[in-house]
Amino acid sequence: MKCTLQGSPRLPAFSVDGDVIIGGIFVLHYKVQTVLNNYTTKPEPARCTGSFSARDLRFSRTMIFAIEEINNSTELLPGIKLGYQIYDTCASGLVAAHVAFQLTNGQESVFLKDSNCSRAGTVMAVVGDSGSTPSISMARIIGPFNIPQVSHFATCACLSDKQQFPTFFRTIPSDQFQADALAKMVKHFGWTWIGAVHSDSDYGNYGMASFLAAAQKEGICVEYTESFFRTDPRNKIQKVADVIRRSTALVVVAFVASGDMSVLLNELASDPPPPRQWIGSEGWTTDPLLMSFSFCAGTIGVGIQRSVIPGLRDFLLDLSPTEVAASSVLTEFWEDAFSCSLKKHPDPDKKMCDGTEDIKTLKNPYTETSQLRASNMVYKAVYAIAHAIHNAVCQETNLTTQCNKHFELESKQVFTTLQKVNFSRNGYSVSFDANGDPVAFYELINWQKSESGIMKLVTVGYYDASLPKGQFQINKNISWAESVTEVPVSVCSESCLPGTRKVLQKGKPICCYDCIPCPEGEISNTTDSLDCFSCPSEFWPNADKDACFPKPVEFLSFNEVLAIILAAFSVIGACLAIITAVIFFYHRTTPIVRANNSELSFLLLFSLTLCFLCSLTFIGAPSEWSCMLRHTAFGIIFVLCISCILGKTIVVLMAFKATLPGSNVMKWFGPLQQRLTVVSFTFIQVLICTIWLVLSPPFPMKNLTTYKEKIILECALGSAAGFWAVLGYIGLLAGFCFVLAVLARKLPDNFNEAKMITFSMLIFCAVWITFIPAYVSSPGKFTVAVEIFAILASSFGLILCIFAPKCFIILFQPEKNSKKYLMNKN
Repeated sequence: MKCTLQGSPRLPAFSVDGDVIIGGIFVLHYKVQTVLNNYTTKPEPARCTGSFSARDLRFSRTMIFAIEEINNSTELLPGIKLGYQIYDTCASGLVAAHVAFQLTNGQESVFLKDSNCSRAGTVMAVVGDSGSTPSISMARIIGPFNIPQVSHFATCACLSDKQQFPTFFRTIPSDQFQADALAKMVKHFGWTWIGAVHSDSDYGNYGMASFLAAAQKEGICVEYTESFFRTDPRNKIQKVADVIRRSTALVVVAFVASGDMSVLLNELASDPPPPRQWIGSEGWTTDPLLMSFSFCAGTIGVGIQRSVIPGLRDFLLDLSPTEVAASSVLTEFWEDAFSCSLKKHPDPDKKMCDGTEDIKTLKNPYTETSQLRASNMVYKAVYAIAHAIHNAVCQETNLTTQCNKHFELESKQVFTTLQKVNFSRNGYSVSFDANGDPVAFYELINWQKSESGIMKLVTVGYYDASLPKGQFQINKNISWAESVTEVPVSVCSESCLPGTRKVLQKGKPICCYDCIPCPEGEISNTTDSLDCFSCPSEFWPNADKDACFPKPVEFLSFNEVLAIILAAFSVIGACLAIITAVIFFYHRTTPIVRANNSELSFLLLFSLTLCFLCSLTFIGAPSEWSCMLRHTAFGIIFVLCISCILGKTIVVLMAFKATLPGSNVMKWFGPLQQRLTVVSFTFIQVLICTIWLVLSPPFPMKNLTTYKEKIILECALGSAAGFWAVLGYIGLLAGFCFVLAVLARKLPDNFNEAKMITFSMLIFCAVWITFIPAYVSSPGKFTVAVEIFAILASSFGLILCIFAPKCFIILFQPEKNSKKYLMNKN
């Protein structure tokens, strides 16, 4: 293998020799000093600049603590000393690549060009990096050399791809689980209209892509998605801040690294936005430096599980002045933390450190050990590598552990055994799946203000991807933005109530819609219904259109005023016919009764009584028997009535013809012939009705078409031809009777029966001709009312026209009730 890397090697931030060397990669600074190369001299190694990360210093010191703890252990790697080389990558992929080459080639001061590279001091495994982008750069370089890399904070889901990164492991869960947890959290609180910002890096880009995919599955809409990086020009950061300020979404999901978030929040602090509910990724929600921004109070996010590492705090605080002065990194930290200088020629703006500085009273991310989260990931990564080395070089014999420190260990062996490690440390299990990922477990973190106004991290729930159900749990009260007690509402459109349906607004996401009332006859009984549906045929929506109720059933009931009035007239008419019959019977021997053909008169009065009474069969709920009875009884009775009138008309005509000289007409139309005429005409109607009832009788039915909102209970005709045949036959007899009565209307008798019959037939025909269009056009129960009215009107017309004048003479002008008066000519 030929070495191709040339240039000055980078010096580690911390280093200790050992039998086996472990590399450590952390972000102690956030920027790389910009250098313009002139291509005439050898370029110097990239230098880190920018603000110092006390948190990553804690991470690197945690690695040192874990290694020293292992070196002092009699159970893990006894007799073998672990060494370390810890580097600062300045959050730069370029620097990370340089460090990766240096770790791969060993720690020789001179790089050989024409012989095999020496393997002296080559690392067996690497812990880090803190970011996804530098970790990707390193993994692509050290992967082909089978050097395992265990990251404590690189969460990009892309790193789970074993085709690209076969030797990459991590003790922190993949962003795929984090994205799912954030989407479920947003859905849990009912937020469907959100904004999204993310780091313009592998961590932010891949993480936000995973979140957006998960959010889409949950039905969440995103108003805007903005990306930025800490080194972007300020005008771009201002643009992102302005989008957040102007947006209508009250919830902002930030998949942002801690350093990037600091830049954004500083920009927002210059002109604080309206209250926003921040939802954060683990990259920044547990960073104590960001909790100074008061407008972020109420932030909810996911965080690595809080843990306890015995002895770590004492180790972190055990920094002697000598140790600090010997390390340029610790010197920079000390000067930055206490705002003093340890150099002989200090910065004029800084005082000299006088030795009174007490790190135990210092409040900054380095000394903050009450929320050990990522530090535990570093701790577990070191122990995972140690267990892998242990399994490769140590053997258990007779209850003792024997380790061969002279064993020529290769990184490939560490990589192989690292895949199988499974142990617990301080109560926390460590293992890797086929993708090199641990079991995903997050705490749900809430930024809450204490009574003294100090922001603190409070664990309010958890997300456990290992559970098949109930992965997302909240078990404590949450403090919201602006200290409100209720869950903020962030929706593009308010939920559509039952009785309405959603109609998407043109050109906007699916969460933006209008609520349209359901059309007539349709309902929706759920919130945010996409469609309305029709009620069953016998049901109708209520006023709110959110439930179906049985349609009211309508028919001409005896309880209605209209039915009572019609029934009263029916009874009155029947009584009137009976009274007339009584009067005629009482005066049956008088000339006017005898001259009026008393037999046909009594039969006519009987049929008129039935006509009045048959109208009662049309009132009430239709039944099978009432439907057949009402039409057939009406048809037969009316034919009987008209037949009697027709007989009387023929008798009048025959009687006039009989007075002519030489006429013997009356013998051809005597009482027997009159009876036969009535029976014959009536029998024909009986025959028509019988055929109608046999072939297709009337039946009760529910009319659902006339009115949408109610049911008309009515009698269907069965056969329309049968119904109109019955009416047609009645009309035919009435027309024939009317013609004969007209012919006999000018007979010379003082009391002309034909005149009364003509007038009664005129009324009868007028009523029934008017009945036809009224019957066809009348809706519902009024159809029945029109038919009853036609029956009563025609019946009253007959009885009043034919019998009223005679009763008047009998009762009030008895002097005219004589044969002499009746026989006088007009």
